[in-house]
Amino acid sequence: MKAYFDKGYGVTSYFKYLIGFYALASLNVKSTLILGIVYGFLCFLIGYLWYKWRIADAELEVQNQFNPFVREMRKEFNGNT
Repeated sequence: MKAYFDKGYGVTSYFKYLIGFYALASLNVKSTLILGIVYGFLCFLIGYLWYKWRIADAELEVQNQFNPFVREMRKEFNGNT
């Protein structure tokens, strides 16, 4: 569950600044708190969908394409099989 929230928070991290600016501009604690709780649930939902739709796997594969160690290991294992 933490991984879902962390991934959703990482993907949508810029929205926290909008919530902070809203809090400073409106000075309305109740609506800011509600907005923050909704944002927390959305982080969890986005993270859950990120893993359910296997976007995390695609993201990892893109990282592996540019990782010299992974490139070398794939070359080594594919050459010996």
